[in-house]
Amino acid sequence: MSVNPKHLATLLFGAAAVLGAGKYMSMSDEEKQKMADSLKEKAHKLKDEAESGVEKAKEYFDELTTKAADAFKEHFPDAEKYIHDLFNKKAAPADSSTPPPTTGSTSS
Repeated sequence: MSVNPKHLATLLFGAAAVLGAGKYMSMSDEEKQKMADSLKEKAHKLKDEAESGVEKAKEYFDELTTKAADAFKEHFPDAEKYIHDLFNKKAAPADSSTPPPTTGSTSS
């Protein structure tokens, strides 16, 4: 029977958990409090970095959208009109002034 990498990872994770629990149980109350404070401080720093990262990402994508729109307008100046016409076409009634397209041969 071969060892599945998933089983090996589970075994290693379990061993690390047991060692961590043993280390925690052997700590004094003061050391436990220090560790808890350290973890809280690290969690707050991580949260602050994540929040600033979200803000930076939002600013980046807003800037990217603006630049892309400007570049598109520069290279295709009638883009707004074209897209507006494309998406805002109403189902126009059949115009009787233009003859329908003919297919096939016509006899004179």
